[in-house]
Amino acid sequence: MDKLLLPILAVILGVVIAIITNYRKTWNTKLLLSFSGSFLLALTVFELLPEVYHHLDGKKAGLFIMCGIVLQIVLELFSKGAEHGHLHISEDNHNFPWLLFISLCIHSFLEGFPIHKHNDMIYGVLIHKIPIATLVSIFLFQSNYSKLKITAFLVVFALMTPLGTFISHTWEAIAAYGDIINAIVIGIFLHISTTILFESSDGHKFNLSKFIAIILGIAIAYVI
Repeated sequence: MDKLLLPILAVILGVVIAIITNYRKTWNTKLLLSFSGSFLLALTVFELLPEVYHHLDGKKAGLFIMCGIVLQIVLELFSKGAEHGHLHISEDNHNFPWLLFISLCIHSFLEGFPIHKHNDMIYGVLIHKIPIATLVSIFLFQSNYSKLKITAFLVVFALMTPLGTFISHTWEAIAAYGDIINAIVIGIFLHISTTILFESSDGHKFNLSKFIAIILGIAIAYVI
């Protein structure tokens, strides 16, 4: 049950943080984003990657991982990088961001698949989702969209990861392709986490706080 509830809790926490910070992107949010990127990357390398290469032919596994990277690049053409913290407000735009909504939902849905068989991945998704939910909430609250649309966006976004976990657990037809899907998700995680690590600092400047956050993310992922 925790595997279904924690991703929802992450989005709720993201909304709360957005409200507490008065709908502004803060230094702490950026630091949490760096930590989440290293934590997700480390868990992917420690947990998902060895198992996928164990169950799939090496070249085949690599092919699907690359497919995941390409898929995430395609999704970011529509989301503009929201999955790793890039969101920009356009006050003149009153149209609901359907492309952003759909791409984020696809991403969230797929990241729910590895959670069923890998207990630790729920923590990676949880830590990754909090800062992203915070930034998405800030974007929505600063926009001119109605409260109903904002609420619907956040509710559906929160439910997509648990939906992916539920389907991977209950649908036998999907479960048969579990390793392939996990390989695709690895590619998605690799692209997102490395992008966060390289781009979460202003002007791509290296700083001690970011370095400590990255090391902590890797260390915690290793010991859990």
